[in-house]
Amino acid sequence: MLRGVRSDLTPDDLADFLELPIVAVFATYRRDGTVLLSPVWHEWRDGGFSVVATPGDVKVRNITRDPRAGIVVAESEPPYRGIEVRCTPTVSNDEGGVLTRRLCVRYLGETRGPKVADDFGPQVHVRLRPETPRDLRAWDFEDDYPPS
Repeated sequence: MLRGVRSDLTPDDLADFLELPIVAVFATYRRDGTVLLSPVWHEWRDGGFSVVATPGDVKVRNITRDPRAGIVVAESEPPYRGIEVRCTPTVSNDEGGVLTRRLCVRYLGETRGPKVADDFGPQVHVRLRPETPRDLRAWDFEDDYPPS
């Protein structure tokens, strides 16, 4: 018998999941009000997500014009853990490419990551941090798919 989703989780409950290099989906709003969904590399740190983008990227233009945004990371295998944050993101320069380098290493490894990071031009740091507890939703189906 399936018990369903556990939705009373916190990011601390999903710490090992948040360390996985799963591609996130970043949502911003186009000028016409429709949603743009973009796959992005991310990291969870200090209570929020960080992603990078080029300064003129459509995602950056969208959040500059309409600051509503969201990000979701979910796994496609049991126990189907996931986390969603809705917020008003902040944008700052990725000084020295520090975040870009961390993300490249996270997703591409210690050998290839730094080489790819060196090929990136200037990037901006988009920070997505929940402002209230209602801005974060975390879940899993651990009761239905316990570890073996």
